[in-house]
Amino acid sequence: MSAERPSLPPVRLNSEAELARDALAAPLFVRAVRLARWAGPDTRVGAGGELVEAQLPAAAEHLGLPADEDGAAYASEAWRLAVDTGLLDVTDPDEEDAEGTVSAGENLGLLTGGSPQDVLSIWLDGLDAVHADATAPVLDDFTDLVGEDGSIDFDALDWDPEAEAEFLDGVLGNLYLLTLADNGAGEGPVPLPALAASMIVPDDMGEPTDDILEQVSEAMMRLDDQFRLLEPIGIVEYRPVDEALMVEEGEAPVDAVGGDEDDVTRYGMVKLTPLGLYGVRARMLEAGVDAPAVGDLAGKGADALLDGIAHYPESAARAEVKLWLAGYADGAVPAAAELLAAARGADEGGPLRRLHCQQALALAGPEAEPAVRAVLGDRELGGLARVWLAERGAADVPAPPEDMIFWLAIDTIAAHLDADGELDELQGLIEGLSAQHSGFFDEVWRVDHPATADVLEAMGRLHSDKKAAKDARKAAFKARSRAGG
Repeated sequence: MSAERPSLPPVRLNSEAELARDALAAPLFVRAVRLARWAGPDTRVGAGGELVEAQLPAAAEHLGLPADEDGAAYASEAWRLAVDTGLLDVTDPDEEDAEGTVSAGENLGLLTGGSPQDVLSIWLDGLDAVHADATAPVLDDFTDLVGEDGSIDFDALDWDPEAEAEFLDGVLGNLYLLTLADNGAGEGPVPLPALAASMIVPDDMGEPTDDILEQVSEAMMRLDDQFRLLEPIGIVEYRPVDEALMVEEGEAPVDAVGGDEDDVTRYGMVKLTPLGLYGVRARMLEAGVDAPAVGDLAGKGADALLDGIAHYPESAARAEVKLWLAGYADGAVPAAAELLAAARGADEGGPLRRLHCQQALALAGPEAEPAVRAVLGDRELGGLARVWLAERGAADVPAPPEDMIFWLAIDTIAAHLDADGELDELQGLIEGLSAQHSGFFDEVWRVDHPATADVLEAMGRLHSDKKAAKDARKAAFKARSRAGG
């Protein structure tokens, strides 16, 4: 069977050491760590682990924040993160209306004495906590929700926590995909209207309706609030919506979605940071999404490597192979031998494995030559072995038998058909290979390759020369008849 395509392109992540440094530098995380180190035996917390109101001014002052409501709010936010990430351990009060105490949590020591992976694990807990805050309901007047008996009417919130979390994760997933688009060419900031529209506007809709535009506008404003909360944990760089564009409190003009405003940046711009790529991918993996990263296949067998990179973009595949080769302790010859062995097979994915094997061998260096020469007589591998040796100007390369030339041509085209490459490039390959041998279509239909008929049918569709295309279709018919199909 052909290798299963991953649902997302592979991401190139910074090293864990670099990512851990980024995590430790995230503004909210920095404040949480500072408060965790500031807290002492006299620090008092409420029943929910929150810092008591009387101590908020001192906490804000320690963080260099203004002594006002905003400073207290930032200090409270940082304190909650310190508790949520285990930087602080809270002791609950012994009785109602009493105050609890705090002590340094085990995770606080890991920030300096642990590994980068320890730091990232703690930071991910912080990301989960901030994500939960970002999807929490916006309460304009909390007192409206409190009944006469003191109970809270959650139904009146009209809030679905799972739906809210799913929407934000969908937005972050789209932002992740846009960042990886075009093999990394999409690393610039994304306009907030476009990101909101990607979640609201149906793919098959032409001109958005007024109702859809209104929904996008509302989503924009919700996302504006959420990205303001997410930026301090370090996953995004965010330029908020220009408040001067608000037509009413809590609304954005509809033409923000339609794109009538020249300066789209005023409607908000967002970009995932390298730490954000790591964090969003971690959340997707936890949710069961196939989100590969370059380096995942290092240390695995050559069969896993060739199947894994089957549908990677070229640059990502090269990077993955380089990491795999660098981690192969036994040297170039055993590595090349394992790659060649994994490339064999008459299954549907075989041609693409052999193409990637050939490309991998190109990165293995001349030291791989003994392993390549060892397969010169192999029908499946002898052709690519000769190509590899010829490209390096090797001496004493035996001429291939005619049937091997035709087999390699079919195998090569089959691989490129499976790779879904550029049409012009594929057309050039087809025309180039068929022109190398006079009477190509008179002979090629006899090739004993499982993809012969499919390849010839593709050549009949794609060849620009009408006579050659007709000859290819005739050859495909003969191949099907010969195979009994």
